[in-house]
Amino acid sequence: MAQLLGLSAEQVDGIRPLFPKERGVKRVEDRKVSSGIIPVIQKGRRWVDGLAADGPHKTLYNRFRHW
Repeated sequence: MAQLLGLSAEQVDGIRPLFPKERGVKRVEDRKVSSGIIPVIQKGRRWVDGLAADGPHKTLYNRFRHW
């Protein structure tokens, strides 16, 4: 898998304990969602302006809020 937003697998493994725990429904991959959250925060964008490839904007927002 290509690196998403420059995060290597080792870097994602390092921050994995900070991700929210799963609750019931199968979640969108944490690595994919974190690569969507970071540019929104860095560039001051709205959540709906995040890339659809990174997951639904509601998922990005909720994951960030619980993070």
